Amino acid sequence: MSSSYRPVFQALLSGATLLLSPLSLAQQDQATQPPATEPTPEATPAPAATTPAPEAALPPEAKKEKEKEKETPWYERIKLRGYTQFRYNRLPSFQRNDDLINEQGDRFLGKNNSFGIRRARLIISGDVHERVSVYLQPDFASVIGEQFNVAILRDWYADIFLDAKKEFRLRVGQSKVPFGFENLQSSSNRAAFDRNDALNSAFRDERELGVFFYWAPEEIRQRFADLANSKLKGSGDYGVVGLGVFNGQGANRPERNDNLHAVARFTWPFLFGKQYVEAGVQGYYGRFNAATGTGYSLRGGNDMVDARAAATLVIYPQPIGFVAEYNVGRGPSLGEGDENTLVASRPLHGGYAQLMYRVDNVLGGSLLPYVRGTLFQGGKKAETNAPRYDVRELELGVEWQILKALEVTGAYVLADRTSSRAPYEQEQGHVTRIQVQVNY
Repeated sequence: MSSSYRPVFQALLSGATLLLSPLSLAQQDQATQPPATEPTPEATPAPAATTPAPEAALPPEAKKEKEKEKETPWYERIKLRGYTQFRYNRLPSFQRNDDLINEQGDRFLGKNNSFGIRRARLIISGDVHERVSVYLQPDFASVIGEQFNVAILRDWYADIFLDAKKEFRLRVGQSKVPFGFENLQSSSNRAAFDRNDALNSAFRDERELGVFFYWAPEEIRQRFADLANSKLKGSGDYGVVGLGVFNGQGANRPERNDNLHAVARFTWPFLFGKQYVEAGVQGYYGRFNAATGTGYSLRGGNDMVDARAAATLVIYPQPIGFVAEYNVGRGPSLGEGDENTLVASRPLHGGYAQLMYRVDNVLGGSLLPYVRGTLFQGGKKAETNAPRYDVRELELGVEWQILKALEVTGAYVLADRTSSRAPYEQEQGHVTRIQVQVNY
């Protein structure tokens, strides 16, 4: 453009701007005023596209997706709990015998022992799906040789529910074998310090690796849960019917033959007047591969018949309680007399009876005095040489549940039992014990 015309165009542009500016401002002011006929915002209907469809009207795929969004992540449904037991077994007694030991029960018995951690359990459990739950329990107070407080696996299993009401389920993994009420009862819930020799000798650590089937009606499952509290001392839910197959050599130990053990259990908790009562029967069969040391021999090879049958009666403490179990069978065992170095499958029998009484609102908590007698004659197959035991034991104690998180138990034991160590001599003595248990 020629430079002579540039002032003209600039003058025209400036004039147009001055003319248009008032008009634009007027139009803007007019735009900010709502017309007289315009409806109020409240009366304006929402566009149809923004109205959410009712959940019932959604197609099945969309409903599933909506439910999935609402579902809590599985890791937020996992629970953590546990308990720890601290013991001291050397309080004064009338007849102390440092050679009185029970390695299957409490490694802190005998000489050169003082304070000890009997159990230190941490339990991780929860539903990872509406049909699958998991249960993991390590123990941080196990003993391996001369090493105490070793972490070792106790339970690691999954429950697979076969129906929506969760009455039928499969338990896969390492868990307790459904044999005996006291074997299934948690040590955090048991009044007596240790499990009885008679039924506990069936399975070391009460556990095995296998598959178990459990069935119980929905209302009975709830009853099992109600009875498993700290006051009623229940065993938990192991079904009205329990069936299973498992390795048979003991928890955390390799299988040493190709013969599986099989177990069956039936139990029923019912209300008798105002008192809950439970009665049950159970049994198992298999072949156990026994181990021997120098100077001991086997009859007929390592694999020996290992079979038992037992009966259980429980009267829950309301306030008087009573528990009795007895089993008979045969399993690997040393003989007597001329056969005291020969391991063979031999008969066994034994049981226990416990009487207890619950007193509430005493000393700020509840008291449970108890007395338990145990009798057992037979081999302990899980120990090297399967020594034959003769056990007669009487335990008098009282459990004081101060708080839900704190319990103290004291007991006096009069024992006549076979030593756990060769040459397996009979020992007699008394033990005064105290235990502090912390639940969390």
